[in-house]
Amino acid sequence: MAAALLARLARAATLDRPETAAPANTQHVGFHTGADGWLYCDGSKIDDIRQQVNSSPFYLYSKSKLQQNYAAYAEALHDIPAIIGYAIKANNNLHILKELSHSGSGAVLVSGNELQLAMAAGFDASRTVFNGNGKLPWELQLAVKHRVMINVDSEFDLKNISEAARAVGTPARVLIRINPDIDPEVHPYVSTGLAGSKFGIRNSHLQWFLDTIKADDMVQLVGVHSHLGSTITKVSLFKDAATKMVEYIKEIRSQGFDDFEFLNLGGGLGIDYYHRGDKIPSPRDLVEQIRDTIMDLGLTLILEPGRSLVANTGALVNTVVGTKTNGTKNFAVVDGSMSALIRPSLYDAYQHIERTAPGNGPAEEYDVVGPVCESADFLGKARTFERPAAGEGLVVHDAGAYCMAMASTYNLQMRPAEYWVDEAGKLQQIRRGETLDDHLALFN
Repeated sequence: MAAALLARLARAATLDRPETAAPANTQHVGFHTGADGWLYCDGSKIDDIRQQVNSSPFYLYSKSKLQQNYAAYAEALHDIPAIIGYAIKANNNLHILKELSHSGSGAVLVSGNELQLAMAAGFDASRTVFNGNGKLPWELQLAVKHRVMINVDSEFDLKNISEAARAVGTPARVLIRINPDIDPEVHPYVSTGLAGSKFGIRNSHLQWFLDTIKADDMVQLVGVHSHLGSTITKVSLFKDAATKMVEYIKEIRSQGFDDFEFLNLGGGLGIDYYHRGDKIPSPRDLVEQIRDTIMDLGLTLILEPGRSLVANTGALVNTVVGTKTNGTKNFAVVDGSMSALIRPSLYDAYQHIERTAPGNGPAEEYDVVGPVCESADFLGKARTFERPAAGEGLVVHDAGAYCMAMASTYNLQMRPAEYWVDEAGKLQQIRRGETLDDHLALFN
């Protein structure tokens, strides 16, 4: 009933507007406002897409932008032996994974289920990395069986890896994840490289791990790993990490580890969430910052991009239910919520919010909120735009990473459908929306 009402409101809001021409630059890749004032994904007007989609909210992606983002990493690394390891946790849509696999990407995993999904998407398991501080025995056995590179994160993790290798009867290929104790200067929830982080080994304890690995014929050390955090916009921090890791590499090599092949510097490159035109480092900026430090090592570089590959390829498209004012605060109430996109509620993340249609009135300040019964249910606070009518569209930008992947069914707000605009400009559903029947079927 509610979905039908919102669909009628959306149709009514569109029918009240005059037809508008497509923008002159229909070759623009990704989300952009056309010369006509309407919001587009590639060459497709989002309000036209809203009329083709039978539910709201929904996630929308630009396949061409995904291809462009991957190409930026591939071009930056063209003369360096390297693996671009897409961090599957950022967005695990199978169609997105297949596209990246087809492009030549490796994969970075944090669970056994992600490993199985990666293989279903066509990734070469031997070019994947298994991260995590609490890997389970069955996950480790699966990783060893498929020759995945496994990060050693602690003493008990190394013990579990060795036991998994003996159970499978195959030596485990491992990287040592060294905590470099470098402040990435980001939100503490996405900081992983400080001494107090739950991730990685104490760099002062490296010798114990080297001695233990050398004495174990079921563990093969193939590289080292570090990861500073996420949303990093100072690429000099990657050079700091690379410089520290080079010193560890020299020490490890001096102790006779001859099968040492990989230097993994993790991921974490930020994007322009604020849409203010700030200078955001590119993959080339990152690579050029570390090139001189790593080129003479004779190792294969591994980078683990997630957010910087997929975040700006996607948006959450919402329908306005109505607007209201309490006290001095205006609210734009939409059908999307913290159940569909939790980053703002979880750690006060900012994502740009924009109307899909041109405005024709004075701009006002709104909190954009959803229908979930929580005061924390907001998609953005203090956003300025013209008052939207019921049935109009509001888009939360840069939602391709850590949005659908973190969605829930809280308040039985069912996880939304996902679509992308393909290279030919055609709209395709790449994941259907979940239904109440899906939920009820779990109890049969």
